[in-house]
This record gives sequence, C-alpha cells and structure tokens, in this order.
Amino acid sequence: MDKTLANNRILELRKELERHDYRYYVLDDPDIEDWQYDALLRELTTLEEEYPQFYDENSPSVRVGGKAGATFAEVRHEVQMGSLQDVFNEDELRAFDARVREKVTTPVYVVEPKIDGLSVSLEYENGRFIRGSTRGDGLTGEDVSENLRTVRSIPLALSGAPAYLEVRGEIFMPRTSFDRVVAAQENNGEKPFKNPRNAAAGSIRQKNPKITASRGLDIYVFNIQQVQNIQISNHIQSLDFLKELGFKVSPSYRAFEDIGGVIEEIKRIGEGRGSMPFDIDGAVVKVNSFSDREVLGGTSKFPKWAAAFKYPPEEKATVLLKIEINVGRTGALTPTAVFKEVALAGTSVTRAVLHNQDFITEKGIAIGDEIIVRKAGDIIPEVVAVKSHNGAATYELPETCPSCGAAAVRGDGEAVLRCPNLECPAQLLRNMIHFASRDAMDIEGLGPAIIELLVDNSIVKSPADLYHIKAQELLFLERMAEKSAGNLVAAIEKSKTRDLANLIFALGIRGVGQRAAQLLAKRFLEMDKLIAASSEEIALIEGFGTVLAQNTREFFDQPGNLNLIGLLRDAGVNMRCFSAPTGNTLTGKTFVLTGTLPDLSRSEAKKLIEDSGGKVAGSVSKKTDYVAAGEDAGSKLVKAQQLGIAIISEGQLKDLLKGDEPL
Repeated sequence: MDKTLANNRILELRKELERHDYRYYVLDDPDIEDWQYDALLRELTTLEEEYPQFYDENSPSVRVGGKAGATFAEVRHEVQMGSLQDVFNEDELRAFDARVREKVTTPVYVVEPKIDGLSVSLEYENGRFIRGSTRGDGLTGEDVSENLRTVRSIPLALSGAPAYLEVRGEIFMPRTSFDRVVAAQENNGEKPFKNPRNAAAGSIRQKNPKITASRGLDIYVFNIQQVQNIQISNHIQSLDFLKELGFKVSPSYRAFEDIGGVIEEIKRIGEGRGSMPFDIDGAVVKVNSFSDREVLGGTSKFPKWAAAFKYPPEEKATVLLKIEINVGRTGALTPTAVFKEVALAGTSVTRAVLHNQDFITEKGIAIGDEIIVRKAGDIIPEVVAVKSHNGAATYELPETCPSCGAAAVRGDGEAVLRCPNLECPAQLLRNMIHFASRDAMDIEGLGPAIIELLVDNSIVKSPADLYHIKAQELLFLERMAEKSAGNLVAAIEKSKTRDLANLIFALGIRGVGQRAAQLLAKRFLEMDKLIAASSEEIALIEGFGTVLAQNTREFFDQPGNLNLIGLLRDAGVNMRCFSAPTGNTLTGKTFVLTGTLPDLSRSEAKKLIEDSGGKVAGSVSKKTDYVAAGEDAGSKLVKAQQLGIAIISEGQLKDLLKGDEPL
C-alpha cells in the first residue's frame, strides 16, 4: 500500500472508530459487535505502526495507552476550578436559599447528582482535544492528557465545536470496574483501593497510560469553563450544548423554582443511589441563570450561587456470626466477617473484609459481638466498630493455612499472613488462571471457565498437569467437542516454547510482574541460575529493591515451588531466556527512536539495539545517550536538541552496532 492510500485508510478508520466509541461509551447504543470493533482497531494500529509519519495524538488507537511518562507538568488554570460549600441537612439548604433570595428575587435551581471522583479540565482547539489536567488546588493542576486520552467516553474530536472550549468534568470508576480492579488486587496480594474515588484518582495519575486504560474509567462533564464566540445564558442550556457536541453530561439535571422541590429531588437521588452504577457522595444545587450568578458572586473559597448537599454514611448494627479465612492467589490469608443480614445503601449485606490480624486486634472483634457496619463510599462493606462485646476473646487468625495445613508466615513489615505453599489447593484455581494468561504462558483457549472445569473434575492439580492432558480426557467436559479439545491440547503444547520471562511471570512470585520477570530472565538467562541466585545478587538488578529480591529468593526456598518447576521441566517446558543480548557493543547505552528510518522498521531497530545489550526508551531524558532520527521526526528530536543529546542517523546506528563510533 502506498503512502497516500495508507493515509486515506487511516483517516477513514479513525473516523469510523470515533463514531463507534461515541455510540458505545456515550449513547450506550453500539451498532457493531466487539470483535468487529477490535478488527478495525487492529487494522488502524497496524497501519499507524507501519506509517509512523501519520501519527496523531488523538487517534482512537491511543485509547489503549501509550508509553509510560516520567512526570506530570504543571498546568495553570485560567479559570479557577473552585470547590463548593457543603450543606448537611434541610435547615442548611433553606438557609442557602434565603441567602440567594436576598439578591435574586426568583431564582431557578438545577439539581444534579454529585459524582464522587476526580475533577478534571478538558481543553479543545477547533474541536481537537489538546490538553487535560487535574483540578489540583483549583489554580494549578497537573497535565494528565495522555491518561485522559485512554478514557473512551472523552471525545478526542468534536463536530461543530467553537474555536476554543474548556470544560470541567468528573472522572470516576463505575462500580463494575471497581469490583473487577479490587478483585484483581486482592488475588495478587496487593492492597486494594478503599473506594472508587481513590481508585479513579490513582488511575488517572498512573505514570503508565496502559494501566489507566485497563481500569475502565468514565466521565461526566458538568460545566463550561471557557468558550469562544458562543453565547449561553444558563446552566441547562450549557449542558444541552455540551451534549450536542458529543460529551457525556451529568446523568440527570432538573430545574426547580422553590427550595421545597430541590429538597424532594435531593431525597429522590439519595434513595436511589444504591442502585446507581457509579458512586455519588451527594447532590449539587446550582442557580441556573449565569446573570444571577454574577449578581450573587462568591467568596475566595466558594461561589455563593451553589451548594453541595452531602449524604451521611448509613450505619447499621448487626451480630457477627463467624469469621471465614480466604486464601488468595499469592497465599494471603484474608479474614472475612459473616454477620446477620442488614440493608445498606439499597442492598442487603452479610459479609465484610476484616483485612488482617492487626485490624481485628485494634477493634477487639470477637465472634458473637454486636458490630457496627457501613459501606465505605457506599460500595465496600466495612466493620466500623464493636458496639457491644459478648465476652469472648478477640479472634486470632490460624497459624496454619486452612486449606493445605502449611505453616502461615508473616513477612517483615507486613500485616498479612500468607501460605507459602504454591501447591495449596485454595490457590490452585487462581494460580492456574494466572499461569495460562496472555502475559504468562499465553495458552490460547484456556480461559477461567475451562480451567474451573479442569479443576472441578480433578483433571489438573497443578500447572504441570496441563502438559499431560490428552484430548480424550476433555471430551467429557461441558462445551468441549473433539476439535476444540484438540486445539486446546495443541495450544498447551505450544506454550512449552515460551521464553523464560513468561514462565517466571507465570509462577506468580509475589510482586514480580511482567517487567520484573523480563529483567530476571535477561540477568540470569537460565532457570537453574536464577534458582541458585542469592537475594543480594537479585537486588543488584536495576529496578529491583531488597523487598522484591527477598520475595523472589523466598519463593525458590519453598520445596513445593521447586517441585513444580521440576515437573514443568520434565514436561518439556523451556527454562532458558531467548531474548538475551547476543552482543555487548551497546551495553549501558539508552536509545530513543523517532521518525521513519530509511531501511529499518521501528521494531527491527529496537531488536537490534536490545540484542546488542542496549536499551530503547519511549521518551527523551537526560539519561538518553542517542536519539536515532529518521524522516518526519517530531517532538522527540526537538527535545533531544534542547538537551544536547547526540542525534544519529540509521547509518550511524549501524556503525554503533558494529562497535564503531559514529562519524
């Protein structure tokens, strides 16, 4: 395909994908299947990689996240992103109304749910998204544009937009996304987010946009900060205008001429908040007319034309019936309170996580106690306190794993007890799902449902058992035909050839993610050398600390883990690193690639550099040694020139690969 045809097809695909994003994420009315969307996105991504000169920072392909960044630049807000004065009861609402009526005779109020998330600014020039920033202190925020581009309900291009537009919205994490993220954190032995607001804020400030993209964030836009050449007289008109442009605006907004109607609407929103797919912490009351707002003015902290009603957290007393111990994928023993059913925030609740022994001891919790329960952020059930003791001793977690009987251990500086046995039955299902996942052994067709069938039917009792499965054994399973059974066995066989880095990640060493697994593989090259390494040797790897090194060493000190590795080896699973450098001419050198090189593709150049011991970074910094620049090089070239970084051609790169200094 020539460049003109490629550019035309790229533009066509971008336009089509933008339309599908709007229908799916804003209108909630998709008109194609997911696989069809994925096929279009794959085609676009492939073309953009092949023709980097047509790169566009607002392409739908950026929704999956780009390269990790180092810092967030400061953004000075031209229009202050202020906060609202809180009110907590009906009397305070009526007092707010009285103050408004002292200056405005017949105010009209607009009431909206107050989404509990992170406030951000979105800026557009001629309909193109140019920058997104956090609220910060209201005057200065942080540039989080790359992360905001991954939020699919944020339009990157507006049709019929003014020359300049700045809007304010609330980034939030829907409850379904929050549940998924927390479940993954708990399975991985990580400290879970406490509530959706913290989760949204933490996700937007990730240094790696790919992580932000995976979190399932959403937005509601609720205000115009600045606009050029458009006359809008009131708040409802502004929301209608934003909706026409393609924004996802406040989920409900209703106007009222008296404070009684406002109070009833706040009650209605409060009664329904348990059934909402997102978290709210109140309702916002705003004077509708912009001219009335000017008359009312504001203080240095708050506008006088708006107020935020905060709903009190609902707490209930109940009786603790028992404490169950759940064993996660990393072996964490997590206590869960089981109590008499109570209704909280619109749902029935019978369970709450008790975190660890320190939490239980601090509150003096014993089985049979009357406890106070609430939903943190109206989402997560939590035990607040003990209302009355029944006289029993404070509960103590067991010293052994309730599933396999192995002695539980508590690491230095940790609050969590863990089962160190990788062959523990309670960890099996989660371990198997992780082992077969795409970034681990990448066994196509072996998803959670199939793994659960294999475990439930005792076909596998460890990951090593996968490599002894016969197709005939699978024919008795539900939804498994002869062809699919054969395909699965072939996929398992193919996974034997995965790189050592995949295997290390698949083993589920606590804290060792995909990148850390790659570093371990490239440093030790063979599984046996890694097994023999001391924690001090491991800690010398750049990017590793003493805790991660100790976790790795402790993993290989467990006889059960070594036994599993031996079984995998006997089954023919690869134990060597394929991606180790074949030369050392570029050892210790960091490169950045920009533009289109004459002969080498970006991926080819990257492989040659890494094979020679070098490192390829995604952005230019003071640590960069060389920037290899080709045709249509962009901002990376400019930054390299500003920092005085050596800029080389493809020919000079080849000289370096041979060990020669570039001329």
